[in-house]
Amino acid sequence: MLQTKNTHTLLLFYGIKKNNMNAFVFPGQGSQFQGMGKDLADQHHQAADLFAQANDILGFSLTDIMFSGSAENLRQTRVTQPAIFVHSLAVRTVLGDGFSPQMVAGHSLGEFSALTAIGALSFADGLRLVLQRAQAMQDACNQSQGTMAAVLALADEIVEDLCANIEGIVVAANYNCPGQLVISGEVPAVEAACEQLKEKGAKRALLLPVGGAFHSPLMEPAREQLANAIRQTSFAKPSCPIYQNVTAQPTQDTEVIKKNLIAQLTGPVKWTQTIQAMRDEGATHFVECGPGKVLQGLVRKIDSDAQVQAALD
Repeated sequence: MLQTKNTHTLLLFYGIKKNNMNAFVFPGQGSQFQGMGKDLADQHHQAADLFAQANDILGFSLTDIMFSGSAENLRQTRVTQPAIFVHSLAVRTVLGDGFSPQMVAGHSLGEFSALTAIGALSFADGLRLVLQRAQAMQDACNQSQGTMAAVLALADEIVEDLCANIEGIVVAANYNCPGQLVISGEVPAVEAACEQLKEKGAKRALLLPVGGAFHSPLMEPAREQLANAIRQTSFAKPSCPIYQNVTAQPTQDTEVIKKNLIAQLTGPVKWTQTIQAMRDEGATHFVECGPGKVLQGLVRKIDSDAQVQAALD
């Protein structure tokens, strides 16, 4: 029998499973926290076994960093991305039969977690791809001076139009929710865009503490590296549709999935459009499967009528 820390949450979960259409969503980089996964490993042998398997696949003790490492160590891209992936899959494993999606989506890195959770990738292949992705992104960051910035309280179209007319590379990277869009690109171009966006009425246009210009053309070297790895990896037809970042549309076609995963590194994360599309297709309940509560907050801002909860509370 599935056990969780909170009996009420379990009962609520099974009630939701029976009566509503469930969309499971998987978080990306930024959802990590010190000590992540330790409670799962202590309370559920399935999670502990998965964490041990991850250490063997990676060739280093990821769990040492997750359970007792510093925040600085956990922020390293080569650690953060595998840590969030493994945590998300540990939650999915603990849920057992309670994992019952009619559709899934993942925010950036979370797309790999989602695909593994619904059987498109084996755990080992998914984790290896995530590690390769993290390393490729870090390499790309080292090759260029890029950054990202959060823009608040402006229409997407205003941000897009302004970025298109800035000298240098700056693009819309993350459509997180209405009124919250992240831009990405070369440092001077992003800084110039921030100043002009403030003049256009942005409540904030704030540089983010990131090491590179993710989801922008500056990630092209990483895209090329990851493309080779993805093409050499076996994908199976997933058990339900996945709404992918670059299209915000559902698919179960493995060739389309691979194409979209490759495009994701230089393309935008269309999260607002994804949640809206899932709602249009009948999703009534969104369950965040992984560390943190970032996606729960974004879903509520996209659609205040949606029911939202963590997979395990």
